[in-house]
Amino acid sequence: MMTEKESATDKIIADAMATPSPAKSMGDPGITPLSPSHIQQNDTDSNAHTGPSFIVVVAIDFGTTSSGYAYAFTKEPECIHTMRRWEGGDPGVSNQKTPTTILLTPDRKFHSFGYAARDFYHDLDPTESKHWLYLEKFKMKLHTTANLSIDTELHAANGKRVKAIDIFAYALAFFKEQALKELSDQAGAEFDNADIRWVITVPAIWKMPAKQFMREAAYKAGLVPRDNPEQLIIALEPEAASIYCRKLRLHQMIDIGTKTNQNGFSPTENVGAGMIQAKEHVRSKRQSRTFLVENVIGELWSELEEGDRYVVVDCGGGTVDLTVHQIRLPEGHLKELYKASGGPYGSIGIDYEFEKLLCKIFGPDFIDQFKVKRPAAWVDLMIAFESRKRAAAPDRTNPLNINLPFSFIDYYKKFRGHSVEHALRKSNVDFVKWSSQGMLRMNPDAMNALFKPTIDHIIQHLTDLFEKPEVSDIKFLFLVGGFAESPLLQQAVQNMLQGRSRIIIPHDVGLTILKGAVLFGLDPSIIKVRRSPLTYGVGVLNRYVEGKHPPDKMLVKDGTRWCTDVFDTFITCDQSVALGETVKRSYTPAKPSQQVIVIHIYCSEKEGVGFISELGVRKCGTLRLDVTGTESTVVRREIQTLMQFGDTEIRAMAVDVATSRTVKASIDFLSQ
Repeated sequence: MMTEKESATDKIIADAMATPSPAKSMGDPGITPLSPSHIQQNDTDSNAHTGPSFIVVVAIDFGTTSSGYAYAFTKEPECIHTMRRWEGGDPGVSNQKTPTTILLTPDRKFHSFGYAARDFYHDLDPTESKHWLYLEKFKMKLHTTANLSIDTELHAANGKRVKAIDIFAYALAFFKEQALKELSDQAGAEFDNADIRWVITVPAIWKMPAKQFMREAAYKAGLVPRDNPEQLIIALEPEAASIYCRKLRLHQMIDIGTKTNQNGFSPTENVGAGMIQAKEHVRSKRQSRTFLVENVIGELWSELEEGDRYVVVDCGGGTVDLTVHQIRLPEGHLKELYKASGGPYGSIGIDYEFEKLLCKIFGPDFIDQFKVKRPAAWVDLMIAFESRKRAAAPDRTNPLNINLPFSFIDYYKKFRGHSVEHALRKSNVDFVKWSSQGMLRMNPDAMNALFKPTIDHIIQHLTDLFEKPEVSDIKFLFLVGGFAESPLLQQAVQNMLQGRSRIIIPHDVGLTILKGAVLFGLDPSIIKVRRSPLTYGVGVLNRYVEGKHPPDKMLVKDGTRWCTDVFDTFITCDQSVALGETVKRSYTPAKPSQQVIVIHIYCSEKEGVGFISELGVRKCGTLRLDVTGTESTVVRREIQTLMQFGDTEIRAMAVDVATSRTVKASIDFLSQ
């Protein structure tokens, strides 16, 4: 069946039942047409990332609060090595990853990353430190910026602005250098970057511009060359966690959904105790830094049968990401059942609540001023809060003490003319007192209140998700990410589920995504079916049909009546799309001399879209077809375009039908 849509600018052929395209010979998967009928899958040929063979896969987990890398050699895929121990570290916080903090010199050159950046910045004299550029928790900017572009800026602690792309590129270059150094030391010779397949993790709820921004930063950092995009894979965090969780053995996790724990604790007795034991277990194993992933499917997995469903809840520093997967046997491939959902409900929400509490006690004018004038002391205060935040638990009865830096006490007295103690007495904030040792003494209820808004968001989201028809009969709920260690969050999830699913927490919960990302890099075709987060399409002209099309959309050209602004749907929101499956369209240059065809891509959160002018439809990207150098004698050239939506990123390929030559095709979601 062919429907033909003609316009002055291009001819679009919606080729619903197409034959496998010439792209098959280009090392690409077999092309299955996107049609409403059942999707066929050519499994023998469906690895969308075939390319040169890599010696090693290095995954970078670029987190909001902490980051790290891990790697595995393709010859020993069951051995995952995590990065060397970082210098520095905080009391009460395990330093398997390093804080996502970066320091630039006053002339904006990269200085240091992680603990090194934080410690150096902290030791600078206040008169000097105000000239240095210190950034933390900056990853969230990619999620929260509505019109993200290459020029998006970030604010350093001293209030100065820097280009976000530079900061992300510096951070990735730092990890590249660390990983290459470690690999070279291990190999006893210089390790070639061309032998590495890089994987960068991003939240599944990120929109396309944010994913593309990460890729651009990787090109800028020299992680991979722009002409070899296949060397870098963008992995979705909850997907990576899901892949790793399949490998879990019983001793590598805590099951808080059953009455007796893997560690012999009853969850009602103490929801956090199992986690404490698990941490000890992890600490004793940590010396090796090498994790053996069983080649077989984990014991937990052996309980799963064909068609079983499970949810992965990835609770990080910035975002919470929820994915619903279904198992497909015998290979254990995964199929996404419902589009990724979540929101900015990570653990930094608790830091913001703490900041609001400080504003309530000491006044927002003072806190704003203190952050600018004494940025290093502010960082100190937040580090002190972080370790107490980790000590919060549902059954805690004794207060939590937070050290106030001396410069806070001193600066407050100068600013207000009275003491911190006086401010606390006057503020009427319940459950927060001043202790004579110079500490804020927080009653556990006050600490729990800081967690409440963030946890409430997560629970509300989970509740909504579990009401969806696709999300019934969930066997397991995997709680992963750094925030999953919180006993308060664990208890809230348990109360919400009421025993409907078993809650599983991997022991090394903060490294789950990192290890899964390595496994994903070794075999990217493991996730066979995904769901499209949005409806995508382009605007076209259709022949005008009386009674069907609105009169205000009519355009008469050369005696023919056309309907303008028609939305030609490529893929709809929450539609299942298989890996390697493509949407095929044909475009014709308006004039034979035209060198570049630019087509605007529109998107919407609605499923059924009729016109690009509808409410909620927005322009989100451009498809560029560069036909230079493929001159043709044909009067009307047809450029056949193939778009793939089944991967973690949207891709395009194009072929000049008359000459069968490849046309350079690219989709840009950033420079809008």
